[in-house]
Amino acid sequence: MSRDIRGLDDAKRFLHPSLYDLHNPFLMKDMQKGVHRLIKAIYGMEKITIYGDYDADGITSVVILLQFLKVIDADVKYYIPDRIEEGYGLNREAIDRMRGEGVRLIVTVDCGISSHEQVSYAKSLGIDTVILDHHEVPSTLPDAAAVINPNRADCLFPFKQLAGVGIVYNFLIALRGTLRKEGFWKNRNYPNLKEYLDLVALGTLGDISPLIDENRIFTKIGLELITEGKRIGLQALKEVSGMENQSIDSSKASFGLIPRINAAGRIASAEDAVELLMTDDITEAREIARRLDAYNRKRQTIEKNILHEIINIVDKMTDSEKSGSLVFASTNWHPGVIGIVASRLVDRYCRPAILISLKDGIGKGSGRSITNFDIYQGLKRCDSLLLSYGGHQYAAGISIREEDIEAFSDLLDKVVREKLTVSDFISQTVIDFQCSLSDISYDLISQMHMLAPFGSRNPEPVLCARNVGFTSPVIVGNNHLRMRIIGDGASCNSIWFSKGHYINCLSGANLDIAFTPQINYWNGATDIQLKMHDMALPV
Repeated sequence: MSRDIRGLDDAKRFLHPSLYDLHNPFLMKDMQKGVHRLIKAIYGMEKITIYGDYDADGITSVVILLQFLKVIDADVKYYIPDRIEEGYGLNREAIDRMRGEGVRLIVTVDCGISSHEQVSYAKSLGIDTVILDHHEVPSTLPDAAAVINPNRADCLFPFKQLAGVGIVYNFLIALRGTLRKEGFWKNRNYPNLKEYLDLVALGTLGDISPLIDENRIFTKIGLELITEGKRIGLQALKEVSGMENQSIDSSKASFGLIPRINAAGRIASAEDAVELLMTDDITEAREIARRLDAYNRKRQTIEKNILHEIINIVDKMTDSEKSGSLVFASTNWHPGVIGIVASRLVDRYCRPAILISLKDGIGKGSGRSITNFDIYQGLKRCDSLLLSYGGHQYAAGISIREEDIEAFSDLLDKVVREKLTVSDFISQTVIDFQCSLSDISYDLISQMHMLAPFGSRNPEPVLCARNVGFTSPVIVGNNHLRMRIIGDGASCNSIWFSKGHYINCLSGANLDIAFTPQINYWNGATDIQLKMHDMALPV
């Protein structure tokens, strides 16, 4: 896999990401407007509220902007709506509360691009709004003081796939630079924005943003900062995750740290996660981290029950019934976890999936998609049946009346089948190189790690070994398949995450396997482990 590297300069930038390679943030449409409006609020001591989303991208966006503004003594607070009681984005009740507190400026982060009515309402009350968002841009923009979103058709910023936190970071670069030109830092310490990249990395990974261009720079440097452990809250979170003395890569961040941050907003209050990331008190940090860990365990239990319920339904369906998309609804499902379950269904059945939590005749849904289907564009075709919707190519949220769900399911299924072919519904594993087990070594793994951090658009290298044997298959943890792989006079342990149900497919025959070799740390010892991606019986 070339990873779009065309020459020596591309290779150098890829292998050695540098903050010097960031684009000019003022290329973003309305960046100057937004910066100047915030500076006016700072100098005028206007009350400012940062209004964010309750996921990892939104939470980290809130924290880095809040931290910066507190450093310069701005009159700033933050607000994250309750997922269940208020839902996503700006709402009138929150705006009314802010008006009562004397707020004059709202800065939305990771939300706001579709909040036309709410932004206009705030303006009618004398409250300006600056929008920092990365979601798909509607045909008309809200009437805000500034709308900063690289996906705007009139935006010249060359990289369009930033997470919300990446846009906020660019905003801080522009804000800091403008204040510097105005002499603001003459008697103040000049903030080092590199120290914020630990959170930018977490938000970028949490949003599953492509790890290319600026996202790769942010994530590479940010993961190094997380490993150093300078932020007290993340140090406490690493402790409860069992990773306090480990080097943190994108996988450990994505499956260890980020779910615990997300869990606060999913089943409790996102404020816990904000306070964890803001605190300098290790005792307080450990207490909050333990709370987030408990939330995450509860989330896992809820998620597992919903997933098993849906799997039982899908496995009884005919192939024609599940030919396009999967749409399910229930009054018993927690709205905070259905997005994760939708992701699990996409992985298992290779179909776009939308799950809807019902209450009082209204459904709040979360959808996830496969590579070749833009779920946001698909929802556009169904907008007559939806109360509202938003999102991007791979993930979206909807609001819908209960009586319209069946018609919506049929229409979305039709849209998916029109767009995709049979091959799009078959999970495919791209293999980079074929090898034998005897080729795998610590040195090889070290060389492969130079391509990290891995994630969307920069996947782990996948190797293939053919006609290998296996012994001792067993299900461990949360439905993970572990076994020992044997071939070419060598053997390695292997782990296949969330694929324990394949244990019944194994027989005495040898296998062809696709995997990424990695170093496994356990009880102070290390060994080479194969992280499985796919397997097949030789023909």
